[in-house]
Amino acid sequence: MEDRDGVGAGRAARRDEAVRAAVEQGLLGPDVPIVGLLDVEGIRESAAELRAAFDAVVAAGTPVLHAFAVKATPLVPVLRLLYEEGLGAEVASPGELALARAAGVPPDRTVLDSPAKTPAELREALALGIAVNADNPQELGRIDALMRSADSRSPLGIRVNPQVGGGSIAATSTATATSKFGVALRDEGAREWVVRAYAERPWLTRLHAHTGSQGIPLSLMAQGVGEVYTLAEEINRRLGRRQIDTLDIGGGLPVDFGSDAATPTYAQYARLLDETVPGLFDGRYGLVTEFGRSLLAKHGTVVARVEYAKSAGGRPVAVTHAGVQVATRTVYVPGSWPLRIAAYDAKGRPKEGPHVVQDIAGPACFAGDLLAEGRALPLLEQGDYAAALDTGAYYFAHHYAYNSLARPAIHGFAPDGSGGIGFAVVREAQTAAEIVAEAGGAHARALTTLRAPGRR
Repeated sequence: MEDRDGVGAGRAARRDEAVRAAVEQGLLGPDVPIVGLLDVEGIRESAAELRAAFDAVVAAGTPVLHAFAVKATPLVPVLRLLYEEGLGAEVASPGELALARAAGVPPDRTVLDSPAKTPAELREALALGIAVNADNPQELGRIDALMRSADSRSPLGIRVNPQVGGGSIAATSTATATSKFGVALRDEGAREWVVRAYAERPWLTRLHAHTGSQGIPLSLMAQGVGEVYTLAEEINRRLGRRQIDTLDIGGGLPVDFGSDAATPTYAQYARLLDETVPGLFDGRYGLVTEFGRSLLAKHGTVVARVEYAKSAGGRPVAVTHAGVQVATRTVYVPGSWPLRIAAYDAKGRPKEGPHVVQDIAGPACFAGDLLAEGRALPLLEQGDYAAALDTGAYYFAHHYAYNSLARPAIHGFAPDGSGGIGFAVVREAQTAAEIVAEAGGAHARALTTLRAPGRR
């Protein structure tokens, strides 16, 4: 399925309807000045597009697991929705595993990846039968010790770094020469170590690499997958047996944050892999993917009320309730993580009028807390709403507690069957009492009790 102009337009229309309905139904207003909205219909569409894209190129009967990268949107209702749409979960911490289990994702649909797994995490994963990709030789040694005393059903593999290079955002490039992830395949002796590791451990049956992320071109992603496929072929050939039976190719499809179009598409990527990595989809290898941002980004919106409209140096400034606490990457690294902003009036309708260059500021107490700087939009006034678009992944579910600002509520929305919009609570807004509790409120006098002997 290719993305079409009509698909993006439909997504934008649903968003506009949801913002208006949120204001009408009291989910947004003077007393609730910020909210996150999730497009349930859009999420279902993305999951279907992912499955269809790979179904079109993979040989019939090939085992395929699309494991959603939980870090992208760590919300239990989202994980449950995706599971019911045929996806599993890729987790990278005990917390993410707990979320996946709470959502009902079974162990055989779960993959554990992390560069810092503790013995307890590994023990739990092996006991549950969760797939594990060992990040480095020391971790593999821990798994060796556990396997000697465990009867585990876990599919096990090694993560390698193909070292094919980085993209336009250094911080999210995982396949550079010095990346912290996986076994650096081009380092001296590393490739031979990997081959030997498989030769000595018949229970290692998977091979994993993750090259993609925001700022990584599809060609580089495909190159990384090609390196992993070539290594798997070499290992199986040198061992004289088909030991590696599954390739985990990661995820990382980039997102177009400049428009409503969902490009590149899963279909484009799957076809590119089919063309550039001959044999990958011929049925000899099972397949695992780990997409995250591309499944959710386009389907989330953070909407914030304009508390005050002012000017500074002749430039209008809309002071809103959305800033660094919900858009940390955008505020601190705006050049790499820009967001589109949509303007709505006080009734939640798309705002009209001539575009005026203005700043969209957040509520935090530092000058750089800006969602957008020098952005041309219909002039935002007190009581209007500014919406940060494409924020369904790595934004409202990754709260940054600057100034002890509360986590906003998140609501999913979908047509209600009678021409309106229905909402469901995904996460309640954080209360002041919860902020105090997280800040050690139950231990207010703890430090005052620590005194040197003889002091009062």
